[in-house]
Amino acid sequence: MSAATHCRCFSNPTHTQPSLLVFSGGTAFNGVVEELKNITTRVAHVLPVSDDGGSTAEIVRVLGGPAVGDIRSRCLRLSDESTPEALAVRRLLGHRLPLHPQQAKSEWYNIVEGEHSLWKGVSKPYRETIRAFLAYFQNEILRRPNESFCFSNGSIGNFFFAGARVFFQSLDAAIFLFSRVSDIPSESHVLPVISTNDRLTLGCELRDGTVIRGQNEISHPTNGSMDPVKKERSAVPALPSRIKRVFYMSSEGSNLLHEVFPTANSAVLDQLNTVDCIIYAMGSLFTSICPSLVLLGIGEIISSRSCPKVLLLNGSEDRETSGFSASCFVTAITDALNRAYGDPQKSLKNSPSQYINTIMVPEDGEIPLDIQCLASQGIFDVITVHSICDPKVGIIFDPKSLIQAIAGLLGRHMKTSVREPLSNQQ
Repeated sequence: MSAATHCRCFSNPTHTQPSLLVFSGGTAFNGVVEELKNITTRVAHVLPVSDDGGSTAEIVRVLGGPAVGDIRSRCLRLSDESTPEALAVRRLLGHRLPLHPQQAKSEWYNIVEGEHSLWKGVSKPYRETIRAFLAYFQNEILRRPNESFCFSNGSIGNFFFAGARVFFQSLDAAIFLFSRVSDIPSESHVLPVISTNDRLTLGCELRDGTVIRGQNEISHPTNGSMDPVKKERSAVPALPSRIKRVFYMSSEGSNLLHEVFPTANSAVLDQLNTVDCIIYAMGSLFTSICPSLVLLGIGEIISSRSCPKVLLLNGSEDRETSGFSASCFVTAITDALNRAYGDPQKSLKNSPSQYINTIMVPEDGEIPLDIQCLASQGIFDVITVHSICDPKVGIIFDPKSLIQAIAGLLGRHMKTSVREPLSNQQ
């Protein structure tokens, strides 16, 4: 059955497309976003705002505020490509400056002054809008003479985003502007899991009691380098112990006494209450997925829903999940949603099957599939999906096959949902 046929299974009188909510980071799920558009654009992309690596770290260091790199990355993937101008805007906002600091600074000035070849194909209204916020970003940097900004490997999209956020003093307003400039479908939502104008710092506690501060330090330590983050497992040293939990901490904090408890974005909670399917995407488990799950209200709503709740299992290990089996991923997600190791008064006692009822596994993946352990967790629906080998990160889902598998699952669920009320009436 084709993906297009599956779309008709959704009987909402005002919508023919299924609605999804995806918990993900800014990299791994990007590879399937284009393919996902073939079955639905009614997708809420929920992303963390605690990234502190690369040019995002430099923006946060000088201007403060939440990290926007993952949000910018997803917005670009969702942006329009149907016209030459749309492609020109996407090229501009997706451009990165050279690694060499002086070359990067020189090219930046060329762009912000409107003289760079990247502006070719961008009409005057778009040009003036984008340049205005790039210039505002530049002005904000110049207003901080004690902080020397490094443009090395900087993302033009990040600079535009940061300029808009500071101008509006609102992350949501910046996302709205970016979405309109890049012409993202109106029914697609890019949602920060925490709607804030403040800096957020992620911490993690290891099983041996060690506390690590900062998302990048947990996942891909770079020793302050501005070079592109290397995702290969061999590029970073192993953790001394498995991760017990992730949590948020004050920007100057260094231990468990500095834990803070930000509030989940109400728009995320609203979407969780109404979508047809909830997906935990592949990617960095503890630094991309779990930061969105540990917030008050997330576990409560997910456990109450009877829709498909799908874990997309990674195809290979990384620094965060060395030695993990499939059931270990389930346990980590369950613990995060239950807030198992935080304040006992705020913890839940829900079972794994209340959070995950289907696992999709890339064919020939490295993660051991311990079927009996999954069954003991109440998870019996395990779907193998065709995979491909990425030379940098190893086995990953074949995007087309993955989206077809999701469409098939949704189609089966909706048919069952239609049959059950009919049976009750009889």
